[in-house]
Amino acid sequence: MASAGESGIASYYQNPYYGGLIAAHKTLPFGTRVKVLNLDNGRSAIVKIVDRGPFIRGRIIDVSPAAASVLGFRQAGLAHVKIERI
Repeated sequence: MASAGESGIASYYQNPYYGGLIAAHKTLPFGTRVKVLNLDNGRSAIVKIVDRGPFIRGRIIDVSPAAASVLGFRQAGLAHVKIERI
């Protein structure tokens, strides 16, 4: 479960059923809102958990392309992040 200070790698993915600032997490309940802080550039976004994943070792959250743009890592594809349940 995401607690204060869960850190790791974020990636982004396309969800055909949802748009906007959404994300996938392995264990958080659907509908949970999470603040994602990009540790590489200081940008943050609040996303809603709507899916399960990521399924690649070392990654803690997958965000939508819109959220990746807000967080400033859409071009890079990955970012070091800290997530916090709100």
